[in-house]
Amino acid sequence: MLDISKKTNLLEENDYRYSLQDVAEPVLYRDVYDPEQIPKVAFNHRRVPMSMPEDIWITDTTFRDGQQSRNPYTPEQIEHLFKLLSKLGGPYGRIRQTEFFVYSKADRDAIERCQSLGLRFPEITTWIRASREDFKLVKDLGIQETGILVSCSDYHIFKKLHMTRSEAMEHYLAAVKDAFEAGVMPRCHLEDITRADFYGFVVPFVNELMRLSREAGIPVRIRACDTMGYGVPYTEVALPRSVPGIIYGLQQYSGVDSTMLEWHGHNDFYKAVTNAATAWLYGASGVNCSLLGIGERAGNVPLEAMVFEYASLRGSLDGMDTRAITEIAEYYKSEIGYEAPPMTPFVGRDFNVTRAGIHADGLLKDEEIYNIFDTDKILNRPAAVMVSQNSGLAGIAYWINQRFGYSEDEKLDKHDPLVVNIKEWVDAQYADGRTSSISPEELDRLITKYRAEEKK
Repeated sequence: MLDISKKTNLLEENDYRYSLQDVAEPVLYRDVYDPEQIPKVAFNHRRVPMSMPEDIWITDTTFRDGQQSRNPYTPEQIEHLFKLLSKLGGPYGRIRQTEFFVYSKADRDAIERCQSLGLRFPEITTWIRASREDFKLVKDLGIQETGILVSCSDYHIFKKLHMTRSEAMEHYLAAVKDAFEAGVMPRCHLEDITRADFYGFVVPFVNELMRLSREAGIPVRIRACDTMGYGVPYTEVALPRSVPGIIYGLQQYSGVDSTMLEWHGHNDFYKAVTNAATAWLYGASGVNCSLLGIGERAGNVPLEAMVFEYASLRGSLDGMDTRAITEIAEYYKSEIGYEAPPMTPFVGRDFNVTRAGIHADGLLKDEEIYNIFDTDKILNRPAAVMVSQNSGLAGIAYWINQRFGYSEDEKLDKHDPLVVNIKEWVDAQYADGRTSSISPEELDRLITKYRAEEKK
């Protein structure tokens, strides 16, 4: 059958019909996923078109998936972080949604606190067990959309649920019907999609979801979950690991609109950010993230990273206030007791700090040489140096100039006597076997000492 595609405006062949393959034994892709070996990346040289949606956005799972890997946030902490998410996302809702648990009194208190703020973005959604009672609870809270778990790999269907594929499909579809009866829009979390039989289960199942959605007149959002971080962004990779192939297939063979398609990834193989950006590029409007990447095992897609991916791909922040990222990192440290590893991009203590003398010399001449962008303007985090055995005269001069906020006319160069005296002291420290960096307090004392001597 030939149809004009609403997306490409081209006449396209549409004869692909996939039926559920109800296998007797689970398909575990042992040639790719041998538990005693590193997972393999297989190529089949099939390309799919890059097709970024007109509108893309970020969604947040800090208070759901992000909370599963740490001590629960208090309602007060959630309220504060919610306000910072809204500030970061800006007036156009680039951070579109955030999801909550609903089970405990503290969960519901946090939701009510955030609802009372009256903020348009991020929209509050939930994640629940697929039961009629939970759907009613969501409805009573005035929430329009909820996530439900629909695990789609045979690892989960056979090994965890102890069901056949057809039994799992019927179980999931019954839950979606319950959501429709409650008047709640379901967001189906296709758990472990990067180990699932894409054409034998995923596509037939999503086709049924789309059919039920049309009959009910209620949208269904599809969240493709790379639960174990196995997704691969490269072109021509074979399913089930291909991120481009998954996103393209859900649109082409199941008719999922970009606005109803979302990617959720984990960082087990350091690919979370790249996979999420790839999902955008190939047609998913939403990418699901958590603040500071906090999440199960190696973590989720760091939300702050996708803010910068968005700006890089769109050429604009579209109203996002990136200075809120620094506020978020500082709040985690001071109020929640969590500090990101020092070298973590954008939020780590030392992400724009240099210890190398040659880099410090570049910063002293022109910050643009060794700073990724104007981090002072964009993140309220000026570039910095840490004084050690490698800092040299330039590093010490840069530290002093920044410490006292000297103007261009006031700045010391690396040949200033104060800089030279401190450099001699630093060299002596390391000659005596010191291994730690020089602290700001030590440098302050040295500056006071040598300036007092200059006045004598």
